[in-house]
Amino acid sequence: MAQKNVVAPRLPSATDQYDPVMMNQLLNLLRLYFSRLDNAGPMSASSEFNGTDVVAGLSFAPNAGASTPSLPTQADFANLRVGDIYYDTSASNVLKVKI
Repeated sequence: MAQKNVVAPRLPSATDQYDPVMMNQLLNLLRLYFSRLDNAGPMSASSEFNGTDVVAGLSFAPNAGASTPSLPTQADFANLRVGDIYYDTSASNVLKVKI
């Protein structure tokens, strides 16, 4: 998944004659730009609740600060929709899908 907040760089104007330094700078600029497009960046997984109802059992969003997913557990099973993912903490935090 590519980052959506990557802005295209301003490319330099061509010189009258070939300049290897300028060409290397241009290639580095393009390499960095394409690398940013290919990199999904920091992501975190979480659940969204609307009161007691689970709105999204698992959603991903860019978030540099979070590293541990916040998912519902088997205690929330009654509020989950079919296909939602949850942790079964009674079985050593096994990731399960409600079917």
